[in-house]
Amino acid sequence: MSIKFEVVPLLVFAAVILSWIAFVLVFVFREKPGVATEHKRDRGSVVGVLFQMLSYALVWSIRRQPFTPILRTNQAAEIGLAVITVAIAVGSIWIVMAAVKTLGKEWSVTARVVEGHQLATQGPYRFVRHPIYTSMLGMLLATGLAMSHRVALLLGVLAYLIGTAIRIRSEERLLREQFGVEFEDYVSRVPAILPGVY
Repeated sequence: MSIKFEVVPLLVFAAVILSWIAFVLVFVFREKPGVATEHKRDRGSVVGVLFQMLSYALVWSIRRQPFTPILRTNQAAEIGLAVITVAIAVGSIWIVMAAVKTLGKEWSVTARVVEGHQLATQGPYRFVRHPIYTSMLGMLLATGLAMSHRVALLLGVLAYLIGTAIRIRSEERLLREQFGVEFEDYVSRVPAILPGVY
């Protein structure tokens, strides 16, 4: 028995919601090492966090008619976009799991350096310097494609990119101070959040 086409947007929505649950659980159930002594923190990254929160608020609150595709095209294109949306969500979970595992005690919501801080260059950090931001962008896109109005998705991506640029600048300022030439070499080899793009 084949699935009726009208059900596809509902299935995509369900897959994205389940992906969000998994995404949050990665942080809730991550291995929590002993207390790390904070060496230095940059509170300027809070502004970036606020922009990122705004981006998610936009895609969650400005929605299109429930369980409809973001673009009305032919059936094959809509199913293709549905598959891409689910793949982005699932890929984002995989990336965030690998990144959180690699960071361990050094993970934090805002920019900081802890005592004994190691420069993460393994796992997903081989491909991008900020894989958690990559996965957050993926979840933003998947959510927008699954349920948001096109304009909300565009505005959300813009707000996200502004917030992420602020956070990257803040975090990398601390990392430059801490690791110097080692970090500069890493920056010259590895893009910020999208392989081969940025």
